[in-house]
Amino acid sequence: MSSGSARDTRDFHVFQRTPLRFLQQMSRATLAFFGGMGARVLFLRELWRALGEPRTYGPLIIKQMRAIGVDSVPLVLMVAAFIGAVIAIQVRYQLFPGIQLSIVGLSSRQITVLETGPLLTGLVLAGRIGAKMTAEIGTMRVTEQIDALETLAYDPVAYLVVPRLIASIVMLPLLTLMADVIGVMAGAMAGVFVTDVQLPMFVEGVRLGYDHFQVFYSLIKATLFGGAIAYLCTYEGYVTEAGAEGVGKSTAKAVVISSIWILILDATTALLLAPYLQ
Repeated sequence: MSSGSARDTRDFHVFQRTPLRFLQQMSRATLAFFGGMGARVLFLRELWRALGEPRTYGPLIIKQMRAIGVDSVPLVLMVAAFIGAVIAIQVRYQLFPGIQLSIVGLSSRQITVLETGPLLTGLVLAGRIGAKMTAEIGTMRVTEQIDALETLAYDPVAYLVVPRLIASIVMLPLLTLMADVIGVMAGAMAGVFVTDVQLPMFVEGVRLGYDHFQVFYSLIKATLFGGAIAYLCTYEGYVTEAGAEGVGKSTAKAVVISSIWILILDATTALLLAPYLQ
């Protein structure tokens, strides 16, 4: 072996081999991370370009709004109702003696509208519609249907990605608004029928310190979550590798990544906008 050629890791002593393998794995992970970030930026550029083709994606938006929004209403409302009821019950039984019970309504409104309403709606829909988006587009990729769209002079990004992105950005705030209302109503019912909170007390607490920016704050979160779910999940489907196993991996990866980004956006939004809620 010449002095200028690379040596195999197995040629080194075991005490030298372990840190070298660690460095190799770290370098591969770093390259994969930045490579993935670059690929997503390029996909975002393609998405921005595809927005200039409304004749391609326009007729598909209503269909995607129904698939993403209308079909998700029962699941979102059921989750919101149970969470709202649990919040009210937990708040009531954590109160110290002598505290006014109207605080149950105030706490239920604040927790539901500012946090659990948009966050849980986003996480639930990341599992439902995010997985569906990835599986649909991934299946089209592995069966070469996307290549067929390009052959027919259709822009696959405008045809597949843009309608889902617009529908998600529009429908997630609407679903979140419904979840906020149902969550507070379920909290009121649980407080009245399960605990000793009277309805006038609960309503008084809901009205206490209310500001329209609280609802706007919830809708901002929902809009960001909807965009993140659609963008990340359609990307994973678009770059799916061949085979049924590739579709499964892309779907699982899309749900995990979108859920993580929802939590990151939730924390970032709270950091930037929470001071304005005072």
